[in-house]
Amino acid sequence: MQTTLKRPIFTHALWHQCEQVYSQNPSAYIQLQDSYQVNVNVLLLAQYLDQKAFLLSAEQWQSMLAVIEKWEDSVLMPYRKLRRIAKRHLAEDEYQKMLDVELIMERKSQQLLLQKLHLLEGKPLTSPRVNNNVNAYLGIYGLDGSSL
Repeated sequence: MQTTLKRPIFTHALWHQCEQVYSQNPSAYIQLQDSYQVNVNVLLLAQYLDQKAFLLSAEQWQSMLAVIEKWEDSVLMPYRKLRRIAKRHLAEDEYQKMLDVELIMERKSQQLLLQKLHLLEGKPLTSPRVNNNVNAYLGIYGLDGSSL
């Protein structure tokens, strides 16, 4: 007998929960981003889906990355690099404005990820410690959940 998965309803509200998780240890996420090019939004989404017992395959995680790749490579990443360079040359309020713009760009990435998520079929998460979304996603970078 095949197990059917009651698909969770995914709304933009999930990003609020992801931001709460991020705020508990932002430096760990930024370190993974800077050291391994891990996408923080995708990692937070993987953690969220683990909580919802909605498992995606490594191939599906690759497709999630593909959805945001052009946007992030051509707009977000160059802007982030510029912001980091400009930090030492700007007043704090000017730098904060740059951070605010980057957050708007991050929201665009989140929107693209959510649209893609609605198209994917997940499986029930049966073994949260071994076979989970965090490990599937981080495995793309040769990492696992212990990296967090």
